[in-house]
Amino acid sequence: RQSLIFLAIALVITVPAALTGSAVTAPAIPVWYAGLNKPAFNPPNWLFGIVWPILFSLMIFGFWRILRHVGAGKARNHAILAFVVQILFNAGWSIAFFGARNPGAGVIVAFGLVLAVAFMVLTFRKVDAFAAVIQLPYLCWVSFALFLNITIWRLNA
Repeated sequence: RQSLIFLAIALVITVPAALTGSAVTAPAIPVWYAGLNKPAFNPPNWLFGIVWPILFSLMIFGFWRILRHVGAGKARNHAILAFVVQILFNAGWSIAFFGARNPGAGVIVAFGLVLAVAFMVLTFRKVDAFAAVIQLPYLCWVSFALFLNITIWRLNA
């Protein structure tokens, strides 16, 4: 029963960020994003629709594992805080880049997101090594996204 409560908490914290990102991203793709100059290494739009659900699933699963470590004390609390901070940066990036249609603001938020995810991985590791390891694809993806965002910003400045 407690495990299901922790899963519900993980979902309640994570799903709104995913929905926010989707809500501000989808309307911007067909016109604004399609009209931007993008580098040759820009992934096709359909790939984002595959990658993000996988990454959000890994985030939810990892966060659920952290929440279950009730006896982990301060390390668990730090990991929870790190998760919440990175999920705010995650939603914030979508709002800055797609919602505000501002690649420069996106770069700033994406840089914060990469740092927040890296810090989350480190804090997760102190509580649950597996929960940390499964966040590494997310860290790699947001690092790539930062590089892509910088390139798009430069190509359209």
